[in-house]
Amino acid sequence: MLKLFTSHHVASRLRNRSSHKLARRAFLSTLTDSKPTDTVSAKPCLEDCQTVIALPLLRKPLIPGFYMPLYVKDPKILAALQESKSGQAPYAGAFLLKDDKDPSISSSYSSFETVNILDKLKGKELLNKIHQVGTLAQILSIQGEQVILIGRKRLQITEMVNEDPLTVKTHHIKDKPYDKKDKVIIKATYFEVISMLREVLETTSLWRDQVQTYTQANDFNYNKLADFGAGISGANKHKIQEVLEELDVHKRLDLIKKQVEINKIQVFHASIFPESAAKTVEDKKESTLKTVEDKKEESGSAKYVKKTRPSVSADKFRERVDIKLLMEEIPKHVVKVMEENFEKLDRGENSKSIYNYLDWLTALPWGKCSDDNFDVLRAEKILDEDHYGLRDVKERILEFIAVGTLTQNPEGKIICLSGPPGVGKTSIARSVARALGRKFFRLAVGGLSDSSEIKGDRRVYSEAMPGKMVQCLKEVGTENPLVLLDEIDKLGQSRKHDPEGALLELLDPQQNAHFLDYFLDVPIDLSKVLFVCTANDTDLISGPLLDRMEVIELAGYTADEKMHIARDYLVKTVQRKCGIKPEQVDVSDGALLFLIENYCREAGVRNLQKQIEKIFRKIALKLVRQQAAAKEAMADLKSSEAAAKGSIELTNEYLRLADVLKVFEYAVGGGPMSEESREVAENFMIDESNLADYVGKPVFRGERIYGQTPVGVVMGLAWTSMGGSTLYIETTFVEEGEGKGGLHITGHLGSVMKESAEIAHTVARRIMFDKDPENLFFANSKLHLHVPEGATPKDGPSAGCTMITSLLSLAMKKPVRNDLAMTGEVTLTGRILPIGGLKEKTMAARRSQVKVIIFPEANRRDFEDLEESVKEGLDVHFVDEYEQIFELAFGYDH
Repeated sequence: MLKLFTSHHVASRLRNRSSHKLARRAFLSTLTDSKPTDTVSAKPCLEDCQTVIALPLLRKPLIPGFYMPLYVKDPKILAALQESKSGQAPYAGAFLLKDDKDPSISSSYSSFETVNILDKLKGKELLNKIHQVGTLAQILSIQGEQVILIGRKRLQITEMVNEDPLTVKTHHIKDKPYDKKDKVIIKATYFEVISMLREVLETTSLWRDQVQTYTQANDFNYNKLADFGAGISGANKHKIQEVLEELDVHKRLDLIKKQVEINKIQVFHASIFPESAAKTVEDKKESTLKTVEDKKEESGSAKYVKKTRPSVSADKFRERVDIKLLMEEIPKHVVKVMEENFEKLDRGENSKSIYNYLDWLTALPWGKCSDDNFDVLRAEKILDEDHYGLRDVKERILEFIAVGTLTQNPEGKIICLSGPPGVGKTSIARSVARALGRKFFRLAVGGLSDSSEIKGDRRVYSEAMPGKMVQCLKEVGTENPLVLLDEIDKLGQSRKHDPEGALLELLDPQQNAHFLDYFLDVPIDLSKVLFVCTANDTDLISGPLLDRMEVIELAGYTADEKMHIARDYLVKTVQRKCGIKPEQVDVSDGALLFLIENYCREAGVRNLQKQIEKIFRKIALKLVRQQAAAKEAMADLKSSEAAAKGSIELTNEYLRLADVLKVFEYAVGGGPMSEESREVAENFMIDESNLADYVGKPVFRGERIYGQTPVGVVMGLAWTSMGGSTLYIETTFVEEGEGKGGLHITGHLGSVMKESAEIAHTVARRIMFDKDPENLFFANSKLHLHVPEGATPKDGPSAGCTMITSLLSLAMKKPVRNDLAMTGEVTLTGRILPIGGLKEKTMAARRSQVKVIIFPEANRRDFEDLEESVKEGLDVHFVDEYEQIFELAFGYDH
């Protein structure tokens, strides 16, 4: 049989037992489903009771299943309660009064009295002073001014029906349902509360009858245990109100478990020091009681049996992990460390460092994982909703999810999304987390130069903190989140505090299952975490770190893809954020295309969104100015004598301005708009002719510098962090003289590109000697090779073939084809090596109206994988020897 206890507050309340025998008998009869007394309706209809008289309570809320006597002197309220009791629905609503700083109100209450407050507060004022969640109370009896109630169900106020007496309309609140997995946890908490209650009754027999009644009732369940614990606890009214409002059964049991712990201290303290039994709970928390916990092995599982000498400071942390200990979710080596630190607190070592350490160690989600969702069709739908285009990237992510479907184990993969800014790397990671049903955490590692950010500080320092991964696990509350390591290519460099070494351990599947944070000093399993990295340039990532990742390239968006994104997503989103109705603004496709080609050539769409926002901000300003001018004009008309005399012209103008204001009100607030208002509404049409009025002059001019390519000039193609661009190579003659052959290089070139120029000069001299041995141009001419936009740093080997062609064009005094562009690294023997960034370079060629492109043969497969919209209309040649380029560049009729 379950045994229960009460606090000292309850003990003092029971001194009034003799005056409430009738209420007690009625209360017990309702719990045991026995025949009702003559003061209780035989079959009260709970569901019919939606409108009730609201009774304010000061001392504590009324918990379902418990009785409460009230003294009501207002004859109008007593009459209303008597009428309810004699009818088919003998109920009232009991609602806790919020704290009031008015001492005249607070002092008007006795132990069980709720009378004077009704004299001071009425109607809406009283409604605002009570909690909206309360209890549907059955009226057991009315004897004079005494009204005895028993709580039945939780309810919530929806609206006020009558002010005097305050009558409200309510709806009944039901507990949240829980699944089978939650039931295991709830059951464990349930038995833990019962175990603690048994211990307490070893020292007190108060409320024994009520415990027996509850345990013998047919419908006794977890919900009633939580409510019963709240009803008898000595907690303050705010804690009990919190239990009343909590609809999650497990959380409600947790709240009660804490209160039972406090009451254990009270009862034990009272049994030892009866003279101080009236002390408050806070005083008892300061006592020197201790807790000794023995770990008993029963059927191979660990259980904690708590003695009756609890340590309040250690209990806070024990409560966090008790359920996990019962279910053996915390690793044994961590349990051992917890025990050692609990014992330190029990011995009185209330060190701040121990407290801080246990606060982190017990807050981690040991054994708690979110359920993975490997539905490929759902993931595909989510990716398509969040991102347009990026076909190859989506396909690779779906492959990853498909493998997880078959193995149920996607761990061990480190994905690196590489691409220019604004192409959606971070948002793709968020979409993957949403598709898998995992929590998302972003960790910016750009500029990180201290390994302690990852590994944590050692506890020898006073302000020590755990690393970012421990903070991540505490924040997300699961062991298997998706962690985004943002901008990993910008990782800071430090010889003393090696951040790269910490990341190597973090991202290595063979090591992160036993990741050691220096602050916690216990191994943590990070193998369930799915790591996704982002980078603008993988060349800046060290080899060992890059070797642990699987790189997925995001080349950027084509002009066609940007058009779809702008029209179908960006314009609608920005329009909504600016508070402008869709029919008020029309942005033409021509304006969007002009915006993309002349303002937003970068690979991503971030800058495109900024430009669209600029357009709608200016439109919003025009609308507001129009409204302000209309209001001012209307004010002038109202004060005009002619308007007062009924001038037709001014009256028409007044009506026109009124319609203007209606248009503005429609724009900001919605609702119908009359036909007259539509006629005066200003619809903004954004096209190529007026786009500059909103976003300024075009940022980019045409990349093609020359209409007709001169001698010595060849168009190359380059990759940049913002996408692709054309790159002219210019070579000119400086002076001629026997033996004066040489090459001067300018254009802010890097060391690799300078070496490419020297190689190009050597190869060009050899080719010229093979083609025309009598041509001594290179031997006797000093040349100057320049790459325009000298303020921009440039580096890379892929301009080699372009430089050779520029030098040969000058030597033969023959320009190359006007619609030709090329790219490729050249060796000293004339072999053409593959290049990177093929998609970006192709799109850059299209922007410059290039029709013929020369790519290395090794990049043929990359070109074939491009979208048809990128390849359309291009004449692409693939070469592996420079001789082939020579024929394409110069083998034409001048």
